[in-house]
Amino acid sequence: MTAAYCIVGGGISGLVAAFRLRRLVGPEASITVFDPADRLGGVLRTERVAGQPLDVGAEAFVVRRPEVPELLAELGLAATQVGTTGIRPLLYCGGRLHPLPAETVNGIPSSAASMSGLVGDDVLEWMTAEPSRPMPWRPGADPAVGDVVGDRFGAQVVARAVDPMLAGVYAGSAATIGMRAAVPTVVAALDRGAPSLTAAVRSALPPTTGAPVFGAVAGGYEVLLRALVEQSGLSWVQTTVEAVAADGPRWMVRDDEGAHFRADAVILALPAPRLAPLVASVAPRSAAAAAKVATASSAVVALAVPGGTPLPQRSGVLVATGERLHAKALTLSSRKWGRGGNAELLRLSFGRFGDSIARSASDDELLAWSLRDLGTIFDIEVDPVDVRVQRWLDAMPQYGPGHAAIAAEIRAGLPRGLAVAGSYLDGIGVPACVAAASRAAAEVARWGSR
Repeated sequence: MTAAYCIVGGGISGLVAAFRLRRLVGPEASITVFDPADRLGGVLRTERVAGQPLDVGAEAFVVRRPEVPELLAELGLAATQVGTTGIRPLLYCGGRLHPLPAETVNGIPSSAASMSGLVGDDVLEWMTAEPSRPMPWRPGADPAVGDVVGDRFGAQVVARAVDPMLAGVYAGSAATIGMRAAVPTVVAALDRGAPSLTAAVRSALPPTTGAPVFGAVAGGYEVLLRALVEQSGLSWVQTTVEAVAADGPRWMVRDDEGAHFRADAVILALPAPRLAPLVASVAPRSAAAAAKVATASSAVVALAVPGGTPLPQRSGVLVATGERLHAKALTLSSRKWGRGGNAELLRLSFGRFGDSIARSASDDELLAWSLRDLGTIFDIEVDPVDVRVQRWLDAMPQYGPGHAAIAAEIRAGLPRGLAVAGSYLDGIGVPACVAAASRAAAEVARWGSR
C-alpha cells in the first residue's frame, strides 16, 4: 500500500514539511496539503505594487541562521538570495528622528553611550553604574524582557530601544515577551554567570563582519513558495480541516465539505489558536498547552510613491512607545534592498498585542494614518501611486515567559502519528519555521520506516 501523509496548513511551515517529507519518503508517497486560502504560503505573501514584487508579510530572514540559505540551495535557488544595502534604520522618539542605537541585542544596549540623546542624564548614570550593582539572576529563569531591562537600565530604555524592536518582531512588547525567546544569547551569558546585564549583552553581540544581517529572496518569497510546491509534488485540497481522528494504526482527516482522507501520519502546521480545538479530543494535553499561546494581529500598508519623493537614505523607522503615531514601524523597502523602478516602495506596520487596530480599522483609515504618519515623521506630503493593505489576524504568537515549556508540552502530548510545525513553537521567524517543519517531517518519516 502506498504511504499517505496529510499536512494541515499550507503556510511556509506546511510547505517546508511537504518538501522535506518528499525527500525522506520518496516519490511514490502521497502528500496532501489542506489550506482554504486563495493561495498557499500563509503569512508569506508577495504582491505587485506599482508593478514591482513586494512581500507584504514577512520580508526578510536572518542570514547567520543556516536554515533558509540551505533550503534555497537545496531548491536550486541559491542565486536568488539577496542582502540589504547595509544602511541602518532610524528611531522616532520624542517627536523626532534619531539614529538607531548601535551594538544592541534585540534593542538591549551594550553601553550607556549608545543611548545618549535618547534618555535622560539620570538614566545614563544608572546604566553606567549597572555593572557595579549585584545581578540577581537565577539560571534557568525566564522573566519578561521589560522586567530585567527596566530594573537594570530603566523604563526609558525599555520604551525607546527595546519595545520598538519587539513590536517589529512579535507585535508585542518587553512586558509580554520572555527573555529566553527574545535574547537567548544574552540569557545564555547570564546563565553562565555574567556579572551584569551590560556584560551579558556585550558577550552576546554578534561579530562585526560587514556582511548583511538580513537576507531576502529576489522576486519575493513567492519564488521560494513556488519551488517548494513544485518540488514536493504535493496535492492541495483547498478546504478547512474540521477533524483529525485515529483510524486504527492510521489517521483520518475530515474537511468542511465532509470528505475523509486517510493517512499514515499527519503534520499539523497550523497557528496555535487553530491547533487547540482541532486536537482537543485526540491530544487534550497538547490542546491545553496550545491554548496558552496568546496571539497578536497586525496590518501592513504597502505603498508605492513617486520616484524622487524626499525620503532619507535609511532602511526604515522604528517607533518608540508612547509616540503620537498610529504605525509601529515603517520600512523604506526600495532603499533597504536597493531596488530600482520608477516608484519607491515602502511598508507601514500597525497593530500590537492587546489592541484591535488590525481588526477594526478600515482600509481607508489605515491608508489615512499611513499618509499622516509619513508626514509627521518626514515632514512631507505623500501622493501614493499604488496601495495594498494586508491584514494578519492572530498571526503573531507571543513568546511570553516560559514559552519553551509550553512548546515542549504541546509536542509531548501528541500521540504517535501526529506532529506539529509552526511559528508558535521555536521562533517566529522564517528560519525557525523551517527548522520546526524539518523536525516534524523527520519524525513522521521515522515512524513510517519502523
